[in-house]
This record gives sequence, C-alpha cells and structure tokens, in this order.
Amino acid sequence: LWPWLLASSGLSALLQLVTLPFFPDSPSYLLIQKGNEEACRKAIRKLWGEGDHQAEIDDIMKEKGATASTKTLRVLEVIKEPSLRWQLYILMTVMTTLQLCGINAIYFYSFEVFHTAKFEEYLIPYVSLGVGLCECLSSILCSTLIDRFGRKVLLWGGYLLMSSVLALLTMTLSLQHWFFWMHYFSVISIFLFVVFYGIGP
Repeated sequence: LWPWLLASSGLSALLQLVTLPFFPDSPSYLLIQKGNEEACRKAIRKLWGEGDHQAEIDDIMKEKGATASTKTLRVLEVIKEPSLRWQLYILMTVMTTLQLCGINAIYFYSFEVFHTAKFEEYLIPYVSLGVGLCECLSSILCSTLIDRFGRKVLLWGGYLLMSSVLALLTMTLSLQHWFFWMHYFSVISIFLFVVFYGIGP
C-alpha cells in the first residue's frame, strides 16, 4: 500500500504536465516582459471572458512604468544597500527560525514516540500520515486566518505556542517511565506542535 501512496503524489505532477500547455500566459508577463499588448488582451479575454478589460490593462501598464524605473540589484548590492538592511535582517531571521524551530526533529522522532506509546507496529505509519495530514489542514486554516490576524500575529503566536508545546513534550518524554499515561500526552503534543507550525511559521 505504501508504494502506491508514495506514487500517488506523482498524479498531481502528471495532471499539471498535461494541463499546463492549455493555460494562457500571465497577462502581466506578456505585457511587461514581452511587450506584447495584443497577446496580453487575448490572455485576459481567455481568463476573464469577453468584455471591457481596459482598467486591468491600465493597471499592468502602471506596474510596467513602476518596474521600468526600478534598478535590478545583484545579491551583493542587496546586502550592501542600507535601505534594504532591515528587510534583509527580518527575512534572514524568519528563515533561520523556520529551519531551527524543531519540526524536523518532531518528524524524525515521532515514530519512536508512537512506538513508546504502545501503538501497534502496523498503525504507526498511519499515525505518522495523520501528522502530515494535520500539517496540511492547519496550513489551509492559516490561509483563512492570515487576512484576519496578519502575518506578524500568526508568527509570534505560532512560535510561542510551539515553544510551549516543545517544553510540554520534553516534560512528558522525561516522565513517561514514571506514568504510563504520559505516552499519550507525548503523542498529543506532537500533533499540537504540527498544528501550531502549520498555522504560524
């Protein structure tokens, strides 16, 4: 069953491979990059149907004018540019904390935690699959919450809740030999961590 489940991810790639040639190019790409206004109008009509789309074309033209006056910077120029320094620091901080937040360790050791929690061997892969599904669903939930609360609140809240759950997980793993029911709290903590990871970072 697992080889089929793994191979099923290729279905979406195959679907994209077959259908993408029939999709029109982006109107903004056609107008800004290619400078082809007629192809842009054709793509807009294909995407949004017949009608007067002059307002959309005017917006793209304004975008083209704005990008024409903007200088393209190389990587070293971005690093040296004082006006971009804070944005660069924030981006580097977010990317670093995303890599060091503990999600990889959770996925790596979850199998062992489930095994210690006395799950049957044949059930453990399905519980692990449930963890991945949990992350997928929480990411979908995040897309609805981000407009309401903003990225900053979700980042701070996500990291705060993830830190709390990691502390709780550390405690439950330390006490699991003392109390038999601590194993189940460890499993719950893993699911909670993944949910908060999907909603936050």
